[in-house]
Amino acid sequence: MGASATGSGAGGAGRGARDLFASRLGMLAATLGSAVGLGNIWKVPALTGQHGGASFLLIYVLSTMLVALPLMIVEMIMGRRTRANAYRTFTLLTPRRAWWVTGALSVLAATLILAFYSDVAGWVFAYVPKALSGGVATTDPLVAARIFGELLASPWESLLWQWLVLGFIAAVIMRGASGGIERVTRVLIPLLFLLLVAVCIRSLTLPNAGAGLRFLFMPDFARINGEVVLMAMGLSFFKMSIGFGCMITYGSYFQADTRVPALALRVMVCDLLVSLLAGVAVFPAVFSFGFEPTAGTSLLFLTIPAVFASMPGGQFFTAIFFVLSAVAAIGAMLCLLEIPVAWLLETCKLPRPRATLLVTLGVAALGVPPTLSTGIWASETVFGLTFFDAYDFATSNLLLPVCGLLTSLFAGYAWPERQFVAALTNNGSLPLQGLARLLRLACRTVTPLLIAIILLHGLKVF
Repeated sequence: MGASATGSGAGGAGRGARDLFASRLGMLAATLGSAVGLGNIWKVPALTGQHGGASFLLIYVLSTMLVALPLMIVEMIMGRRTRANAYRTFTLLTPRRAWWVTGALSVLAATLILAFYSDVAGWVFAYVPKALSGGVATTDPLVAARIFGELLASPWESLLWQWLVLGFIAAVIMRGASGGIERVTRVLIPLLFLLLVAVCIRSLTLPNAGAGLRFLFMPDFARINGEVVLMAMGLSFFKMSIGFGCMITYGSYFQADTRVPALALRVMVCDLLVSLLAGVAVFPAVFSFGFEPTAGTSLLFLTIPAVFASMPGGQFFTAIFFVLSAVAAIGAMLCLLEIPVAWLLETCKLPRPRATLLVTLGVAALGVPPTLSTGIWASETVFGLTFFDAYDFATSNLLLPVCGLLTSLFAGYAWPERQFVAALTNNGSLPLQGLARLLRLACRTVTPLLIAIILLHGLKVF
């Protein structure tokens, strides 16, 4: 592609062969896939149930708009400006400073997240044949818990499904940005939306569904405290793929004329919409069948089979739901795997297939401890945490906020204002100079302050 396709600025020249997303729709689908993932169906409902329902959800929505969205825009324009991986982006924009550490930590964070996130994705994939055989068709909470517990207790079954998921993701990544990531997400993301709407409609027809909706949409402001606020802010980082180089990497595949703020806003709205739909799908069922809204991680695996068990064709639709839950996981995992793959192939000049294979094998090895820690290694701990919880803590509570904080400070202070404005306005072709200055001011003041609070809370300082 010509210069107009590769962008300008540091790293842009001479990189015309770089694989870019081929269409606006594909670019949106790929970016949506990185943010709209299994976390919407698994983590958002779980944390919403644990922290008071609507009270938590309200703070989560506000945090996404005020904290995560500005940093998402910044990361996207950084990647597009340099046409490089997350690590190299910082060295190109500031070659004489030590900001490369931020990129290195981003790559590390993505790798560790994928190591335990692929475990959860493996559970989802494992439920597909179980659903097809009718093995999870029950409305009894005790039976549902036993079925899920048996999966966790079987080390080889858990590992096999995790490795199968990683193998599938690797096969897509080997085909590149346009031929792999874009082509897959363009098909799968719309299917996820359609099925979620169908599940919501079914869930709303259940007895006592109104109680679930009240829990989800009627906040009890007395339940909003510092813990709720900080957990919601931290979740907004995890969900919007901020702080681990995802948006930098995908931004490097954007077309030069992409209106980044508009794209980021669409991604945010769709992400919030999916989270709300997931809540509508889950919580009416929680109250209808007597499950606990505080069930946490296992909420998805306990309630969804119950939703379908009482309807005609429930066995088929349960299987379809878990297939498309796996689709949600795929979108996020594609981005997570692409981050270290892009770093390795650009740093070591390896062919994409070989870089993908090496990273996948490394992630598979790193994923063994968290996978086994939900079963036979449950008694093995690191600083009092299981391996699964330790990986989660290291990434969600430490690496993501640290990388987010450093990225914000970089954009606010280290990246020259003239280059920052040019990157956001597409070299002056968009009338967004005011927004650029506002974002830069936020990166100097409000955003790093809020992220620092998230970091200190995550480290149990207060």
